[in-house]
Amino acid sequence: MKWQGRRKSSNIEDRRGQKAQNFGGGGGGFNPMLLGPIIKILFSKVGLILVGLFLLFTFLTGTNPLSLITQFLGGGGPYTEVADPNYRPSAQEQELAEFTAVVLADTEDVWHELFEGYREPVLVLFSGAVNSACGFASAATGPFYCPGDEKVYIDLSFFQDMGKKLGAHGDFAQAYVIAHEVGHHIQKLDGTLAQVQSKRGTIPEAEYNRLMVRLELQADFYAGVWAHHTQKVKGVLEPGDLEEALNAASAVGDDRLQKQATGRVVPDSFTHGTSAQRARWFKRGFDYGDVSMGDTFNAREL
Repeated sequence: MKWQGRRKSSNIEDRRGQKAQNFGGGGGGFNPMLLGPIIKILFSKVGLILVGLFLLFTFLTGTNPLSLITQFLGGGGPYTEVADPNYRPSAQEQELAEFTAVVLADTEDVWHELFEGYREPVLVLFSGAVNSACGFASAATGPFYCPGDEKVYIDLSFFQDMGKKLGAHGDFAQAYVIAHEVGHHIQKLDGTLAQVQSKRGTIPEAEYNRLMVRLELQADFYAGVWAHHTQKVKGVLEPGDLEEALNAASAVGDDRLQKQATGRVVPDSFTHGTSAQRARWFKRGFDYGDVSMGDTFNAREL
């Protein structure tokens, strides 16, 4: 993919080198920097009086005093992000960060043309674990979109894992991943995402999973639409790029991942679609570039 020297998006929030640590406890986040002062207070005369009052309060109300302390001092979340002073991105990682900013810029250009009133999402780069409006997530979660803050979250190490663990190599395979998550942002803006999520807990789990499959396949279709228009306007594709994206879509199919992990496949538990379905809907978006042809929810066959 031809990407060097092109516009980079300014909607990048770089949190690499910040370690998100989950301290749990009563809905409050505990800041470890406060541990020393807390110990000094607890062993003072004032502290002993406070502990006595907390114990009395606990006896009368059944509330855990430790959770009250952490709520009061912690800053309102079940985790905190602490900067790692030793963090230094490698040259390869920095190149991936710049590539990601270029691809995000390409999605902005395409969706401003296709979606009236398009609101650009922010893409968060993180390392290890991260705090989002959707909760605490580790790198093992993989890239994800959070509708609560309209941000895409990516640990760049995922791109290396794509090649090593999934056999999905190439920069256009990586671009597909970014475009897929932006596809979920489109679903947030047009209300599709909220409609599907509103069904959670109101219908049988297997039925809800089938809705999730259609949601994910539509995001794959939108990624294909992005690729179609980016190629049409900018001519960025190089030989083999389309095959890279199709291979990546196939590599993250539920059937393939389940087979690798457990040796068996359980269709009712699928939430993203089979390898063939994911590749097919990306290719459909790429071939036609017409958003109206991506109604996976009313498609007879996926």
